[in-house]
Amino acid sequence: MDKIKKTETEWKELLDDDTYNITRKSGTEPAFSGLYLNEKLQGVYYCVCCKNELFSSKTKYDSGSGWPSFYEVINNKNVLTKNDPSQGMNRIEILCAKCDAHLGHVFDDGPDPTGKRYCVNSLSLKLKKIE
Repeated sequence: MDKIKKTETEWKELLDDDTYNITRKSGTEPAFSGLYLNEKLQGVYYCVCCKNELFSSKTKYDSGSGWPSFYEVINNKNVLTKNDPSQGMNRIEILCAKCDAHLGHVFDDGPDPTGKRYCVNSLSLKLKKIE
């Protein structure tokens, strides 16, 4: 996968302030505020910054956490993980493998079959609906 590299100025020109803060500065949208939290339409969720396919609506579930949650990624090569010791916690950050956009975090308290909860900021995603 070819990496997308842009300067901070280029990202700021492409993204609104809130999306820039989430995806480029590892921000977090307030719980229960995201556009896709209660979305039920079928489709593919992709990275708002580079259109990399990340999650299928088939793996989306209501975790009660306040953010859209998925139990599996479309392809493990599309998402990177790294340790995130910020906020006084040890968490695993999830990033888009193509452009390094911050997506959210993954936890080991999800449902079967994976046991994973990919907890994702709506502002880092776009939904391509299946008609």
